[in-house]
Amino acid sequence: MYSLLVADDHPLFRDALHAVISSGFTDAQLLETDSLAGAMAHIEALEGLDLLLLDLSLPDADGLEGLKTLRETFPGLPVAIVSAHQERQLVLDAITLGAVGYIPKSTPREQLLSALQQILQGQLYLPADIMRRPPPRAIPAAAGEDSEDKPSRLPRLTDKQLDVLGCMSQGMSNKQIARDLNVTPETIKSHMKSIFAKLKVDNRAQAAVMVQRRPDDIRRDAPSRVDDVQQRG
Repeated sequence: MYSLLVADDHPLFRDALHAVISSGFTDAQLLETDSLAGAMAHIEALEGLDLLLLDLSLPDADGLEGLKTLRETFPGLPVAIVSAHQERQLVLDAITLGAVGYIPKSTPREQLLSALQQILQGQLYLPADIMRRPPPRAIPAAAGEDSEDKPSRLPRLTDKQLDVLGCMSQGMSNKQIARDLNVTPETIKSHMKSIFAKLKVDNRAQAAVMVQRRPDDIRRDAPSRVDDVQQRG
């Protein structure tokens, strides 16, 4: 049985979210609060909370400040953002601060349940429609700018790894990526391991943020052994 806490100061939205979650997770324990202080009190009083669904416009915590406070105070608690704001950069900032997912309030019912299932299974959820938006154009470096001030280019990735990374940065789960690329989930896990090692990151969130912020620095490499096996198969 899952235990979820919804922190949102709009009663009607809390009621609607409660109804949707109850329809998809019939045995889930659902708790509600309208402030960051209330959320922290619930967390301290409860053991085994599986997920906090956090709005970004609480009376006592505006924007990402509430997320920062929660990550500092309860670093082991999974926190997913549920917000009406849909700016691409805001999504990336939330993931960088440690959110396990970002769910727009406009998300359809079935997609919301799928997102929650993905998060509760330990995977990162990113809204695909937002992440597909092109990033802002980089400002060209001024003439004579010291090259040492520029971030180094990212390691080379194979075509397959680039495909996997692209799907992952759009918020797709391993199963969705495997189905989309017509390979097995085990193959995707192998690619993920290689991608993390090359990018020197520890998880999907860090990899997704890196590729979204520095897409022009991702370079192609020769096919990996996993790619060769897939091509021969």
